[in-house]
Amino acid sequence: MLATLVGFLGDFDRAEEAAQDAFALAAQRWPVDGMPDNPGAWLTTTARNRAIDRLRRDRTLAEKIKLLPATEVAMDEYDETVIKDERLELIFTCCHPALALEGQVALTLRALGGLQTADIARAFLVSEETMKRRLTRAKAKIKATGIPFAVPAEQLLPDRLDAVLAVIYLIYNEGYSGRIDLGAEAISLGRVLVELMPDQPEARGLLALMMIHHARRQARYAGDDLVLLEDQDRSLWDQGQLDQGRAHLDRAIALGGRGAYVVQAAIASLQTREQIDWPQVAELYRRLVELTGSLVVELNHAVAVAQAGDPSAALEAVDRLDLDGYLYFHSTRGELLRRLGRDAEARTAYLRALGLAASTPERRFLKRRLEEL
Repeated sequence: MLATLVGFLGDFDRAEEAAQDAFALAAQRWPVDGMPDNPGAWLTTTARNRAIDRLRRDRTLAEKIKLLPATEVAMDEYDETVIKDERLELIFTCCHPALALEGQVALTLRALGGLQTADIARAFLVSEETMKRRLTRAKAKIKATGIPFAVPAEQLLPDRLDAVLAVIYLIYNEGYSGRIDLGAEAISLGRVLVELMPDQPEARGLLALMMIHHARRQARYAGDDLVLLEDQDRSLWDQGQLDQGRAHLDRAIALGGRGAYVVQAAIASLQTREQIDWPQVAELYRRLVELTGSLVVELNHAVAVAQAGDPSAALEAVDRLDLDGYLYFHSTRGELLRRLGRDAEARTAYLRALGLAASTPERRFLKRRLEEL
């Protein structure tokens, strides 16, 4: 509904006001008159008409009013088939590269996730006023620069799709616990994108990756304690979500997907097997390093090499990485040194990691490792 209104009005704030008007009117009328046969059509048509009325009353928009329809939109003119295209246009508008990344994330959650500003602020640990300013800046930038409400031209689509996927994955990585489950919100956005672009393998790969990871969320913690993959209670895994994630991965591969999200999803899928093929996981991480050039991915590759049976080679690889300010660099070094029997060095690495740890589960895990040395 919001996508339809933004497309019609070209203005996020007016679209949200019109939507609120329509829902308020529905709350008054439907309990008395009964729900209409097509609630979506009723709400959208009512919102459009309310928006037109607001514009007509606004003298500063007199010239624009001349371009608006003079008559109300009849109920039978509402076409639900256009919703998909408009939702896709809204996704690309929210994630336009001209907007600051923080604005892209906030606007995507507000417009497509349907979250209230206060909820988004709590999820990202900022004040509601700060989040309001982010949303305001993003909307103003869209209006001032004339960012189009449209799907990019075919030659621009790959780069723009990468930006959309990155925003959704960033939302997922912000966490999946607490009052606002951002992991679930990101998966919902991923489903929308796959529904709208079913033949894009990287979109399916990202959805598969998030679903496979999210399926294990209940097993990752025992109270305030972090539980490693090999120690997790698999009965707590969401098998239905895991199966759906694997199905999306299979489809992504069938579509020729070989990109970073598909490879990450394949790694995540392998790690849910009863017997994990660590040499294959290590090979997939090697491919992912080639695709991304990421030092963090190189760190994960080293972990897989260690799991495959060669902690010495893994430690050599880790020591070549410039990741001194990264918590998991030091915790990984500590683990590798512990396995190699170099306890004094392991203690130093774990202490460095502990100094960087922010969450209670991470700190408890590292303290437990120190006690075991």
